[in-house]
Amino acid sequence: MLVILLEALGALVLLVLIVWWTMFHGRRRGELPADDAQAPDPAAGTAADPAREPPPR
Repeated sequence: MLVILLEALGALVLLVLIVWWTMFHGRRRGELPADDAQAPDPAAGTAADPAREPPPR
């Protein structure tokens, strides 16, 4: 039973390290600040965007 608990703890520690590494490694001050002055998100789209309209039948 102890071996199973140690293995689960090791897997949890490894998961936390992987998440920390992918989120914050290489950034000197953590997360980048959100800049609302940039161009709008292209994934949001608008009704006037022809690329988002369905093709004609």
